[in-house]
Amino acid sequence: MKMITRPDALQQTCLECKKNKRIGLVPTMGYFHEGHLSLMDWTRKHCDVLVVSLFVNPSQFGPGEDLAAYPRDKERDIRLAREHGADILFIPQAGSMYAANHATWVEVPELAKGLCGRTRPVHFRGVATVVTKLFNLVQPEVAVFGEKDRQQLAIIKRMVRDLNMPVRVEGRPIVRESDGLALSSRNAYLTPEERAQAPALYAGLCAASGWIANGMRGISELLAGITAYYAEHLPAGRLDYFEVVDPESMQPVHMVEDAVILAVAMRMGRARLIDNILVESSVGSAGERKGEKG
Repeated sequence: MKMITRPDALQQTCLECKKNKRIGLVPTMGYFHEGHLSLMDWTRKHCDVLVVSLFVNPSQFGPGEDLAAYPRDKERDIRLAREHGADILFIPQAGSMYAANHATWVEVPELAKGLCGRTRPVHFRGVATVVTKLFNLVQPEVAVFGEKDRQQLAIIKRMVRDLNMPVRVEGRPIVRESDGLALSSRNAYLTPEERAQAPALYAGLCAASGWIANGMRGISELLAGITAYYAEHLPAGRLDYFEVVDPESMQPVHMVEDAVILAVAMRMGRARLIDNILVESSVGSAGERKGEKG
């Protein structure tokens, strides 16, 4: 595995690889868990060259957020990337990715204004910008992201479509603990009491999916039901949002009439947890996409 810290060195290396090899990119902020590793494993199987980026991107953190405290374990991440077949591990410094007078940003405002964008207004601008920079440096044929950050995935797919970027964006299923909690680097913030309650986040989404399968269509009914569920089963949490949105536009729907995303964000102490499930159909069945680990 080659470790690269300079963007220009990464670009030159990838340009050489691209002449006769298929490059896959897994962008991360590190502190790897099984979700990250599943993305690496999938990309390793489908590409000749696996590039993993490890960069806690400052531009996607707003004032007062956890940039300084974000979990980090560089040596462990290096070992895991090597074990899971990374050919190149890119670990830049913030100063090398953003010049002192950096003034160019990439935004997809319509998809970014709701859900997490409502309380994190600069977040997706930072995500879209750093992903664009990584795409320019690596020039991958495929870039792989997890579906836990489904709004992020939708934004990146739209950005690639709208800007004619020659990269295929692949979304991969959420990886969960045995009790259903979606894996996240920020799970490390949870206290033992909070961790014991946290699986109720996913259980509530499953309950709402079941209500839809049994005929519930109104958004106000779903919101009332999920709010009551979390009040009972997740008292340590503070609901940031529960939304029922269109899978493509990520805009709220007024009635469940077709496939929808049930998306939730919950604050638990120092942690802010997000999760979602796709309800495939409003007629007779509901649930997660096949292949999601839970």
